[in-house]
Amino acid sequence: MKDQLVSLKEKILSELAQIKQLSALENLENQFLGRKGELTNLLKRLPEVAVTERKAIGQLANEIKVELTGRVAEVREKFESHKAQSAVDATLPGLDLPRGHLHPMTIVQKELEELFMSMGFAILDGPELESDYYNFEGLNIPPHHPARDMQDTFYIDKKNKDDEYDLVMRTQTSSVQVRAMQKYGAPLRCAIPGRCFRSEATDVRHEHTFYQLEGLMVDKNISFANMKGVLEAVAQRLYGPETKVRLRPKFYPFVEPGSNGEVTCFLCKGQGCRLCKQTGWLEVFGSGMVHPNVLKAGGIDPTKYQGFAFGFGLTRLVMLKYNINDIRLLQSSDIRFLEQF
Repeated sequence: MKDQLVSLKEKILSELAQIKQLSALENLENQFLGRKGELTNLLKRLPEVAVTERKAIGQLANEIKVELTGRVAEVREKFESHKAQSAVDATLPGLDLPRGHLHPMTIVQKELEELFMSMGFAILDGPELESDYYNFEGLNIPPHHPARDMQDTFYIDKKNKDDEYDLVMRTQTSSVQVRAMQKYGAPLRCAIPGRCFRSEATDVRHEHTFYQLEGLMVDKNISFANMKGVLEAVAQRLYGPETKVRLRPKFYPFVEPGSNGEVTCFLCKGQGCRLCKQTGWLEVFGSGMVHPNVLKAGGIDPTKYQGFAFGFGLTRLVMLKYNINDIRLLQSSDIRFLEQF
């Protein structure tokens, strides 16, 4: 048996030296060293050897098995090392992976945030699930106001039965006004962008989820002129330096007096076209001087401080800026639409 073991060892080493593929190495290992391999079968015949030689033959067989197993492991390691090195070819050109980009809503929001920060406004945020008080009552909107109607607002059950106010999905970013005044007091300059929600029947101009941006400034000796100056800066940043702003009286419960802000149509430059319905003006802002009741709700004395507030639909600004004719596209995640920006 000794000669058979030595002969088998030399045979295995000879074939091992000629191995060129990892699959061939695995076949060789199974053929000679596996549970049903030739070496294993040979060792099963060890009891047939004379007792006086059995110990020496067993020791030789064990040494041969250890040596062959080690050589097989060395060859396998070389194959795997070579495979790892060849897996990446640094000389090949890189993959041209598609890159994402900002949503048009985000582009306009960031542009406006940068503008307001340059004028000393803080950028604030607030909860989207808001209390009835901050969304309505604190803004001088009484319980009988149409904005509280179920057709306009998503009402949510109270967190606790003992809560004084109902919860709503905020219908406007104005809900942060009173929160900001309570937290920071006066003087105060802030801009508040964010999502709003209304129970709307969706079509090309209406959506249940949309974006607004609110502006608020509270200080001593604040006037309508200060508000118009800020609105003109915003309009000219969005639609060009020749853009003009006009303010027309309009009622809003949280401002007094209130005004409707319009800008010259950026498409026809005020001459009249389909977009502005031949008027030369586009309605963009809602604005006015902060109502004394709102200042009181924010913990500010209206006899010492005045303020102005304005708000506009970011969604509408984006649609005007990029000539988008269906508001639903902005929330659709349609890659064909988003790739245009």
